[in-house]
Amino acid sequence: MEDKLFNNPTAGKLSEEELIKEITAFMSEDRKANYKLIIGTDSHSHRENGLNSVDFVTAVVIHRIGKGGRYFWHKIRKGKIVSLQEKIYTETLLSLAMAEKLVPKLKENLVGLAPYDLEIHIDVGETGPTREMIKEVVGMVTGNGYVAKIKPEGYGAYVVADKHT
Repeated sequence: MEDKLFNNPTAGKLSEEELIKEITAFMSEDRKANYKLIIGTDSHSHRENGLNSVDFVTAVVIHRIGKGGRYFWHKIRKGKIVSLQEKIYTETLLSLAMAEKLVPKLKENLVGLAPYDLEIHIDVGETGPTREMIKEVVGMVTGNGYVAKIKPEGYGAYVVADKHT
């Protein structure tokens, strides 16, 4: 597995350990600010060399409320996804997996720093074909103990992650 899994517009390619250090350093700059840690995934289907595949991009955003933020993204490619439902489930599961991986490490490194709220952003909304799935995917997220946000509040998925699909 490649060591440099995350990308950042400023810092370039980063390992998971470097990502944690970047988030910690950013939060250390202003210990009195309020923060949100946002994780969201978006995907894009494409055809290459006669094969269908889907790129999934998971964004990790640290938002200093009212004072900007930084974001990082991780991209993976999977084989054919057969339905919109499967695509949305996969996006949600990838976001949950990222949270499960990063949150314990962040808790270790952020001792003494400002607290943060964690949100999982899901690329579903009240209008369009994904509206029928809202209860299911929000239930997946809340059932795992996280706060779920959908469109338009779920910008971590449909804006930040989408930028890199």
